[in-house]
Amino acid sequence: MSALAGKRYWLVGASEGLGRALAERLAADGAELILSARNAERLAALAAELPGTARVVPLDVTDSDAVAAAVAETGEIDGIVWLAGAYWPMKTADWDPDKVETMFDVNLTGAARVLGRVVPGFAARDRGHVVIVGSLSGFRGLPGAIGYGASKAGLMHLAENIRADLNRSNVKVSLVNPGFIRTRLTDKNDFEMPFIMDPEPAADHVVAAMRATRFQTNFPRVFSWIFRASQFLPAPLYFRLFGAKG
Repeated sequence: MSALAGKRYWLVGASEGLGRALAERLAADGAELILSARNAERLAALAAELPGTARVVPLDVTDSDAVAAAVAETGEIDGIVWLAGAYWPMKTADWDPDKVETMFDVNLTGAARVLGRVVPGFAARDRGHVVIVGSLSGFRGLPGAIGYGASKAGLMHLAENIRADLNRSNVKVSLVNPGFIRTRLTDKNDFEMPFIMDPEPAADHVVAAMRATRFQTNFPRVFSWIFRASQFLPAPLYFRLFGAKG
């Protein structure tokens, strides 16, 4: 039997893409799910398709009162998976303040709103599982990633803070950093996306990371090596290799 069977996980950002695929995968493994996103209809349709128990709690993560109400409604859970995200490809010269603010408000501040009301309860009970989906784009600054890259970098740092504080507890923290996943968000890109994956195999990677004992998982593996290696490059060389070309 899967180690996830019978566990109650709250998936925040479950209505489509990786979130939907992960819900299907976890349900097939016997997990009990609470599904959240803004689109209640999509969530209801997904819940109806899943085997086992799945409950819908619609949520706008940018609304503090809605977050507090959703946390109260979910009740005690075994784990939370943060998947919510907003994205627009954007260069510095084309900076859209409203869209950048939305990316930060969903990707980073939204995570702080939700996790801040859940993780202290895990710490008090000395059990629970925090799963945070970051991005390979969060390792270093990239061209055309104003707003998104910085918000994901902050999210990844937040995961490290949580892990550091709970290092000697029984609360498990998993940071999962994927590359390109074929969704409505990556459909906005007009550039080549190396090693792009469909949501279903990406969800398999996330589930494997949830089962593993390690803190951080990056995938696709070969593509992730480029981002990890870039952290050791001095700034002049890094920007010569990875900065915008003309």
